[in-house]
Amino acid sequence: MAETLTYRKILIFWMPLAGTWLMMAVEGPYLAAIIARLDDPITNLAAFGITLAFAIIIESPVMMLMSASTALVEDRESYFALRRFSYGLSALLTLVQLAILVPPVFELLAFGLSLPDEVARLAHGGLVLMLPWTAAIGYRRFRQGLLIRKGLTKRVAYGTAVRLTTMSVTALLAYRTSMLPGAYIGALSLSAGVILEALASRMMTAGPLQRVLERRRDPVRLASLRLPILLSFYTPLALTSLLALASQPTVTFFMGQSRYGLESLAVLPVIHGLTFIFRSLGLSYLEVVLALVGPHREHYPMIRNFALALALSVTTGLGLIAFTPLAVVWFHNISGLSRELTAFALVPTRILVILPALSVLLACQRGLLVHARRNASAMWATLIELTSIAIILTVGIHWLDLVGAVAAAVAIVSARIVSTVWLIPVCWSILRRRPELASEAVVPPVPQTP
Repeated sequence: MAETLTYRKILIFWMPLAGTWLMMAVEGPYLAAIIARLDDPITNLAAFGITLAFAIIIESPVMMLMSASTALVEDRESYFALRRFSYGLSALLTLVQLAILVPPVFELLAFGLSLPDEVARLAHGGLVLMLPWTAAIGYRRFRQGLLIRKGLTKRVAYGTAVRLTTMSVTALLAYRTSMLPGAYIGALSLSAGVILEALASRMMTAGPLQRVLERRRDPVRLASLRLPILLSFYTPLALTSLLALASQPTVTFFMGQSRYGLESLAVLPVIHGLTFIFRSLGLSYLEVVLALVGPHREHYPMIRNFALALALSVTTGLGLIAFTPLAVVWFHNISGLSRELTAFALVPTRILVILPALSVLLACQRGLLVHARRNASAMWATLIELTSIAIILTVGIHWLDLVGAVAAAVAIVSARIVSTVWLIPVCWSILRRRPELASEAVVPPVPQTP
């Protein structure tokens, strides 16, 4: 019999995951604030944004390993099968990053992005410093899935606290004692943080992993762990993540062709950092849906109601900054932007106010899709979103001659609305199905709150 779910249990389960994403969301603004106070802030902020865009798009396929681990790892055989898969994927993506760092390859990419020479040089060096990023992210997300499955979400937050502390200490030491450019300090700090977080995740999963390894799978079910089946389950998830994160490099590409392109490149990482603080609270909800919706989605009404309250809260929070004098406090006093760049950032930020609410909706939709093994639908929705961004940016920049940052904000919000609306009938069809006809669930029962 399924455990009774309450709003309090949802809150207790969600809060450590939200804290984890919130701490990760602070990274960008924190590092941008340091970079903005060093020499040549506009060039270094632009280079750091491009470095981060490359690093994120390269590691995007491993981001769903946490969801996959939460859903699939239940015994010794499934643990080792998914571990081999995650290690192989991380190694392959690290090789991709090495290939991009070959000077002729990177020069070609920089030329295609219309990057100034100094920005390209700094971005290349930053990407070298972030070589450990993908493998460390893949390892810790795989391990964190084990914690979420066991209801140990507080430990996930502890690991992220280790990451943020390491990143902060590294950034401050480099800021005070080295002559490194700001873009390099940002990249070095991020790498140090994720490496320590991966080590912390290994330590915190020792106990839960031992209990997983004591369970053996029925030989009849071993076929479900074959590589082709794992690929069929994970590939749509990886492509969804890849396509979603490709939006940032796509926006970067168009900024180089826009009016006020350098200023747009400088403020977009800061704007992204602010909006991500509020969007992260929605992004953290995906694992909540996946873990708590129930084998037959019997808890969905409560999951939905909690999400509606969350969506309203996060968008209101961003609005209180974007439409009040707090915007100047954030962009100028905290983030370190000049008065001119602060004024430049206001309009794009106000356009993006609805984005946090849309992130909550997307998390609910994706959770339902993964639960019903409809991963391909999420992939197609993300492809629609990415295509919409490219089309709207083309029109906004080349036909309407909009300022780059404004065109980017309009494109991001409009494309997200298109993709979420496209998924509504898909999710509705899942919810209308009778529980006994639902796909074989890939999620655990409601975990006990530790």
